[in-house]
Amino acid sequence: MKFEKKEKMSSGIPTASLPDIVFMLLIFFMVSTVFKEFRGIPVALPSARKIEKLPGKRDVAYIYLDRNGTIVIDDRPVEMKDVRMIMYAKRADTDHPLKVTSLKFDKQIKMDLVNQVHEELKKADALNINYSAISGG
Repeated sequence: MKFEKKEKMSSGIPTASLPDIVFMLLIFFMVSTVFKEFRGIPVALPSARKIEKLPGKRDVAYIYLDRNGTIVIDDRPVEMKDVRMIMYAKRADTDHPLKVTSLKFDKQIKMDLVNQVHEELKKADALNINYSAISGG
């Protein structure tokens, strides 16, 4: 009696629908991704001779001060009395704790307003401050 050799079963993964799945995932991530850019308020920044860039924009709080006395923290207008609570909450956030506070103030602003913001930041223990400026001067 002669034994016949059995054919090997192929155990391949079907890849016919793979391009469709990849295309749907690509469209999903393109539609669901949001890139947020802080715009703040228009301020005429002072000039500086030496400028260093921040190492990254992650975990940075931007505080804008214009010559009218408007205070904006991360695109939200706030009152002076709320600065301490907002900055303290940012420092206490366990997921993204605040590393740097970036001050962007108008070059014609009264220093009294800047001093008040400094006092509020001191009370919130957010004293790692970066002052934004334009190159020149």
